[in-house]
Amino acid sequence: MRKLLTIALFIIFAAQLLVPAQMIHQQENILIKGTSYKFKTRPIDPTDPFRGKYITLNYELNSFQTDEDWSNYSGNVFVYLTTDAEGFAMVKRVSKTPLDFDEDYIIAKSNYNYGKTVQFNLPFNRFYMNEYKAYDAEISVRTAQRDTTKICYGLVYVKDGTAVLDNVFIDDIPIQKFVNEFQDLN
Repeated sequence: MRKLLTIALFIIFAAQLLVPAQMIHQQENILIKGTSYKFKTRPIDPTDPFRGKYITLNYELNSFQTDEDWSNYSGNVFVYLTTDAEGFAMVKRVSKTPLDFDEDYIIAKSNYNYGKTVQFNLPFNRFYMNEYKAYDAEISVRTAQRDTTKICYGLVYVKDGTAVLDNVFIDDIPIQKFVNEFQDLN
C-alpha cells in the first residue's frame, strides 16, 4: 500500500512539473521557429492584481474589408498575415474556418461586424512589465503615440495559429531600454 501511495505521489509531482514545462516549451518554440510580425499599437496601462503591471495594447490592425457579408457573424476568425513595405503586419485575408494555405495566421475574436468589414481583437494585447517601470513605460508610449515622428509597435511571433508577444518597441528600441533612458533623463 505504501509503495502504491509513493508511486501515485510521484506521478502527481511529475504532472505538476510537466504541464508548466510543456507550456513554456510551446511558447519558446514559437519564439524560436515562428515568424515575427510588427503590429503598430495604441496602449494604456492597467493592473492585474494576480499578474502585475502590464500595458494593454490596442492595435491599429483590428479590421479587414472582405467581399462577403459578415453582419451576423460572431466568434473566432482566422486572420492570415503578410507585411507591408515597412515591415509591419497586414491582413492578407480572413476566414471563418482554417484555410489550406501554407501561410501564417492568428486566431482572433470577432464580436461585432457590419457589412463586409470584419472587426477583430488580436489575442496578444497585454505586455507585462516590472511594476516599477510600468508607469514610465505608459508615459513613454503615450508620448510616442502623440509624436508623429515616433513609431510604437509590438513584436509578435506567429506559428501554427498561435502568437507570442515578444516585446514592445518605440522607434526600434525595446520598451525596457527606452524606459531606462527616460528615467536617466529625469
